[in-house]
Amino acid sequence: MKVLVPVKRVVDYNVKVRVKSDQSDVDIANVKMSMNPFDEIAVEEAVRLREQGVVSEVIAVSCGVTACQETLRTAMAIGADRAILVETDAELQPLAVSKLLKAVVDKEQPQLVILGKQAIDDDANQTGQMLAALLDWPQATFASKVELAADSVQVTREVDGGLETLKLNLPAVITTDLRLNEPRYVTLPNIMKAKKKPLETIKPEEVGVDVSPRLKTLQVSEPPARSAGVIVADVAALVEKLKNEAKVI
Repeated sequence: MKVLVPVKRVVDYNVKVRVKSDQSDVDIANVKMSMNPFDEIAVEEAVRLREQGVVSEVIAVSCGVTACQETLRTAMAIGADRAILVETDAELQPLAVSKLLKAVVDKEQPQLVILGKQAIDDDANQTGQMLAALLDWPQATFASKVELAADSVQVTREVDGGLETLKLNLPAVITTDLRLNEPRYVTLPNIMKAKKKPLETIKPEEVGVDVSPRLKTLQVSEPPARSAGVIVADVAALVEKLKNEAKVI
């Protein structure tokens, strides 16, 4: 069984994000970049399934600039067998990424696609669902437990009311939540081994996908500074401020 794991290169979650002076975008010059944490969980889960003997090959795929190769090498250091980079300098939005991933799925014919539920840069939470729709495959989002069988997968997912368990026929798409697993520490020997694993590069034009943006960013701004708190004398004063100043009641 073959598993495809899409991964995204994002600003490291420890970095304080800053907006460019012209408010056109986020400033990523000289900023540490890393794999999206939810995608790292997806890679770890795919590798664990292979270690259990139910998966034969794990393929990491990323869409973006040449530097995304670093993210793919990290995925292979975790345990992915090989990688594919759909290389483009264009601004990629969720629909374009979903179409590129569909083209890769059509080429590789995996039985399962596991990816993070969202990226920490745009928080769109759209790519997995769009990919499942384009492929017409069953999907399970926010997975906290995955049990894979020969022709089906059982997924426990987190919902507002607690946990929900779904059984999907393969092929299927799964998006991962934080509680699915804890990714392993990447050791130096595995980093060195990852450099020798195959990494294929293709262009969007080669797979016939138009990645032109459908949305235009008008302005990016930082949230306003939080104002200082106020101590009130009693409940009546609190209610009065909530009603007349905050206007939330």
